[in-house]
Amino acid sequence: MKIDLGCGKNKKEGFIGVDQYSMEGVDVVLDIGTDPWPWEDNSVDEAHCSHFLEHLTNLEGKWQRIHFFNELYRVLKPGATCAIIIPHWASTRYYGDPTHKEPFSEMGFYYLSKEWRMGNAPHTDIEINPNGYSCDFQAVWGNGMHPAIAQRSQDFQQFAMAWFKEAIQDLHTTLTKPNK
Repeated sequence: MKIDLGCGKNKKEGFIGVDQYSMEGVDVVLDIGTDPWPWEDNSVDEAHCSHFLEHLTNLEGKWQRIHFFNELYRVLKPGATCAIIIPHWASTRYYGDPTHKEPFSEMGFYYLSKEWRMGNAPHTDIEINPNGYSCDFQAVWGNGMHPAIAQRSQDFQQFAMAWFKEAIQDLHTTLTKPNK
């Protein structure tokens, strides 16, 4: 089973489309950030989530992103992956959309590792905070650069990423549920 979380009308081919709104391409209507997900533990082979995570929040009392990652971890099979694409926090792709809740930076992916959390931010783990993370993902990420920057030399790309706000448009991440 493959699920496309927050698919809207752009469901990935071969995936079950999941969104909070009923529209063409959506197979399962679900509030992904608050509702329990309907899939069994360790039942999903692959997940995809493009331009959705930024619509969830982690503001006090609303732990939507934590719920998202905990449920994702629960339903993925060991060894399964989830590709996540979000607009980079310094891009107009992020801050130009009034429906985006709050930025999610590269730093956020560290919190998805239990070892990192327990060593650096134990108050974010479910063992200490009942609203905390229970997931334990391995994460790798990279930048989706603006096409005009991506064609340039490595030196220029490094300079642009440090100094030009539109150089990085998206953050591309792969989460893997380890085989334990």
